[in-house]
Amino acid sequence: MLDLRPSCEHCNKALPPHAMDACICSFECTFCAACVSTVLANVCPNCGGGFSPRPIRPARAWVGDVSLAKRPASVVVKHKPVDPATHKVLLDRLKLIPPEQR
Repeated sequence: MLDLRPSCEHCNKALPPHAMDACICSFECTFCAACVSTVLANVCPNCGGGFSPRPIRPARAWVGDVSLAKRPASVVVKHKPVDPATHKVLLDRLKLIPPEQR
C-alpha cells in the first residue's frame, strides 16, 4: 500500500493525501509536479525512473475498510533537496530516454 508521503522531497511543499499535484516514481519517491517538471525533468534523482501522478486514497470507506480513515497517510517527512550538479550528471545520461525505456 502506498505511503502517501506528506511533502515534496525537494522543496518540502505540503502534499496532503488529496493533493492533485503529487507525483511518485515506482519506489514512491514523492515530489510536487512543479519540481518534477522544472527541477527534475521527469527523472527521479533517487532511482532514475519517471514519475506518475500519485493516486488519491478515498477519504471514506466505500468498499470494506479501504479508506484514508482506516489506512492513514504517512506523516514521515523525507526532505532531501536535490543537488543540482549531481542531478545534472544523471539528467545528461537519462533525459533523452523515455521513462518506459530506462
